[in-house]
Amino acid sequence: MNMFPVVGVIAAFTIIALVLVGLVVLLALYGVTIYNRLVQLRNTFKNAFAQIDVQLKRRYDLIPNLVETAKGYLGHEHNTLVKVTEARNIAIAAARAAAANPADSKTMQSLGAAESGLAGALSRLMVVSEQYPDLKASQVMINLTEELTSTENKVAFSRQNYNDSVMVYNTSREQFPAVIFANMLGFSEAALFEITNITEREATKVSFA
Repeated sequence: MNMFPVVGVIAAFTIIALVLVGLVVLLALYGVTIYNRLVQLRNTFKNAFAQIDVQLKRRYDLIPNLVETAKGYLGHEHNTLVKVTEARNIAIAAARAAAANPADSKTMQSLGAAESGLAGALSRLMVVSEQYPDLKASQVMINLTEELTSTENKVAFSRQNYNDSVMVYNTSREQFPAVIFANMLGFSEAALFEITNITEREATKVSFA
């Protein structure tokens, strides 16, 4: 009996098996590369949000002082001050949820809506304050509004940096072949930090100058 055909078939199957194993190994290695890249990009935008969080906390700490200072002059504007305080509390809760998981698109959208509400409340307070010359002339109020303006600018800068990082991450996860692995590996789409009310996208104008 001629054994050469049998040996040839076994050799062919062995080669095919080795090729398949090699392809699986290469695919696994490529998957690891994609995974590591997405982890890096996700950590980058999470770190970028941490910078936003620092500035948001600083602004939240300034607002009670602003409200307390204005309270001594705005005796008939109690509702305006209450709205600012309520909006601040909502924003603080939303910021805490977002800081716990910036990759969660729902929490980021909630933060954007909360920040929009706070920006609107602060803007209304500043409009009302313009009608009280003594408040406008208060050095404490002037210092607070200047500090708040500076913080708003830092928030805007940090938000732009965060959004840029999110765009890089989302683009990378949507590209082929990463898109095949992204959802399976738990890399969902990240949300931009956007202010929902288009009229309040710019930093709140709080200067009495």
